[in-house]
Amino acid sequence: MYLHLGNDTVVQDGSVVGIFDLDNSSYSKITREFLTAAQSGGQTHNVSDDLPKAFVVTDGGVYLTQLGSQTLFRRAAEENLF
Repeated sequence: MYLHLGNDTVVQDGSVVGIFDLDNSSYSKITREFLTAAQSGGQTHNVSDDLPKAFVVTDGGVYLTQLGSQTLFRRAAEENLF
């Protein structure tokens, strides 16, 4: 199965490690360092035309999306990801 992240981007459900709210999780220094390292390493994929609301960590990289974390989590739950 697949999880739709927006803007015609999907990832395989087995590759999803976590779904995170960007506003709440970016307060943490560790999270900011993780996102900076992912961006520096070319592992960040922006699938958002607007300001991103969430990011999805997969075994293939980090996806920034305009969809909210609750929406993504609900979609993942419908596919029995979590």
